[in-house]
Amino acid sequence: MRETYHEELNSISDGLAEMANLVGSAMGLATAALLDADLQLAESVISTDAKVDDLQRDLENRAITVLARQQPVATDLRLVVTSLRMSADLERSGDLAEHVAKLARMRYPQRAVPRDLRRTILEMGQLAQRLMAQAAEAIITHDVAAALQLEKDDDRMDELHRMTFQHLMDEQWHHGVETAVDVTLIGRYYERFADHAVSVARRVVYLVTGEHADELTPETLA
Repeated sequence: MRETYHEELNSISDGLAEMANLVGSAMGLATAALLDADLQLAESVISTDAKVDDLQRDLENRAITVLARQQPVATDLRLVVTSLRMSADLERSGDLAEHVAKLARMRYPQRAVPRDLRRTILEMGQLAQRLMAQAAEAIITHDVAAALQLEKDDDRMDELHRMTFQHLMDEQWHHGVETAVDVTLIGRYYERFADHAVSVARRVVYLVTGEHADELTPETLA
């Protein structure tokens, strides 16, 4: 019975890592669809979101089953409860990748991103995917230092987000209101996606240490 119990707990962690990798990949593909006006790729990302939703429902069912049958305490209880919260972050991340893909589809056969912003948006997409990959790795390894580093790495996303607004406010902007709205939404999607990756990492810190990331002391990390 004890072995089965630990297998159930491990399966929850594995499910979270799978979700994180899936939504990270989806955002990478959505970025490519956006920049290349690739309709087929956009459709594949949109259809993938249903799998993310299915994974979340399955994970929630497994977590609830563990709570009902095993009545976990201490660290095991933290794992189950925190996993439910992480799965919500990851499901919303999948929605954001879908939003990017839908915007690419809506503007097809045109590109939604003007040429002079392509490099910035490409970096935002690559960074979003990398941050989520780091979150997936933190879920697997329970590496507190790596999880905390992710929040620092997110500073670059905030900087890129600000850069998009500066570009929109520049008097040289000549792409019109519709494109300005598109770029504003795209920047927000990436920024929120990165925030969810950070949230997942912070929950890993809580899972491992029992303390919130902003409450950690050097003694806790020693």
